[in-house]
Amino acid sequence: MADLLGSHFLVFVAIGLCAQLVDGALGMAYGLVSSSILLAMGMPPAAVSASVHTAEVFTTGVSGAAHGMLGNVDRRLMLRLAVPGVIGGVIGATLLSRIDGDTIKPWIYGYLFVLALLILLRAFGRRLPRGEVKRVGLLGFVSGLLDAIGGGGWGSMATSTLLAHGGEARTSIGSVSAAEFVVTLAISITFLLSIGLEHWQVILGLLVGGAIAAPLAALLVRHVRERAVLFAVGGLVLAIAGFQIWRALAG
Repeated sequence: MADLLGSHFLVFVAIGLCAQLVDGALGMAYGLVSSSILLAMGMPPAAVSASVHTAEVFTTGVSGAAHGMLGNVDRRLMLRLAVPGVIGGVIGATLLSRIDGDTIKPWIYGYLFVLALLILLRAFGRRLPRGEVKRVGLLGFVSGLLDAIGGGGWGSMATSTLLAHGGEARTSIGSVSAAEFVVTLAISITFLLSIGLEHWQVILGLLVGGAIAAPLAALLVRHVRERAVLFAVGGLVLAIAGFQIWRALAG
């Protein structure tokens, strides 16, 4: 397994670059895409989530700073998401580090499958009834919890919900990206204290690719045509998760 991961360093760089480009521009999908592919390569769920979140500490920091400098961050909204998100993330990381990987892996794929469906629904133009999200704290907590357990999903849930309820795209994406840095840092520290960190070649590859893409993504957020990207991301994750679920059922 170590030889396989080590021989694919440039693949991890490419994954990190593409995932962060999408995440920074749309406010979602870094962990979703990265985790789906790493799980498909055979990495244990806890190691996947720990690796992805460790890399995200750096990429989300760059992304959040870029959004802040460009005026894309609503500080009040960011704090209302970040504080409960940290609590949910710590709980999720603690649970994942104490559960057998083979037992939880099918459930994680099921979660990723559902997220992919939600992204595709959004790509088709489906929206929830518009209106301000009143329980932003609850949204942050649930998003942080599922993000830690599934290795991704913070942006997919938080950004999609805010946008579906009529939030301004620029500030919703920027605020979610900034809050993600705080939540990701808390999750990474929890994993470090509970299971340690391995697969540094994976972390470094994701980090390098993500750091390159983050500033560019913050600029693209004003111009990106999100529908095509949502179709691509949703379709990719749906295919990976669907195939792995089929394998688990067939086996």
